[in-house]
Amino acid sequence: MESEEQREIKEGALFVADSHYPHHGDAFLILLKKLQSGEVITPQLFLMGDNFDLLFGYNAYVQTFSSEAIAILQKLSKQIELYYFEGNHDFMLSKIFPTIKVYPRESQPIMFNLNGQRVGLSHGDRYALGFTYDLYCRLLRNRYFITILRPFGKWLIDNRIDKLKKKKICQTMEQFEYRAEKILQSYHNVDLVIEGHYHQARVIGKYISLPSLACQKEAGVIHNGKLVFEPLLGSSL
Repeated sequence: MESEEQREIKEGALFVADSHYPHHGDAFLILLKKLQSGEVITPQLFLMGDNFDLLFGYNAYVQTFSSEAIAILQKLSKQIELYYFEGNHDFMLSKIFPTIKVYPRESQPIMFNLNGQRVGLSHGDRYALGFTYDLYCRLLRNRYFITILRPFGKWLIDNRIDKLKKKKICQTMEQFEYRAEKILQSYHNVDLVIEGHYHQARVIGKYISLPSLACQKEAGVIHNGKLVFEPLLGSSL
């Protein structure tokens, strides 16, 4: 088992969050193709959750909506270090990505090192969201619950996808500084926290809210030992 001391964020590492593919644009697929062709180069790819708008294991039908991106990720995982922090839209992924290091919600945050700094990484939907949300997430990720719903799976998925296509996901959250402070109370002995989920692209003290690839068209990149936000797709969008 990999120890915390062995988990190192490397120079040039790429952090991609909240692409919400395919219902909110093709940015994620375009980026994956650029990584596959070598147009974009990174030693590590951190997928910080919700890169698929709806994807989970133990259901072949839901995977058909993202089959091309899934296939590319499976190939990339054999070429570069690839970590997947499951989100609230993409979960139970270990069976789909057996060669990717997948971190489910219950194991997050995961501690990494960055130039001597202790960094907590998480999708971002673990803290400061309340008991009801937490219970919902646990139920949704239960394999037996998914199995029970299987006879109704196609109808439920189609219904959910129809709603996700119409959902407005890009907005600035008011008083987000307060939310960041509440989240940080659940992190202990860290120098930096990197999360997705909120689509805010902001740095508040030691808390980094990653940009959404679907909204800001940016990702996080480690340059000179620091995480910065950069557009990676140029005029491709």
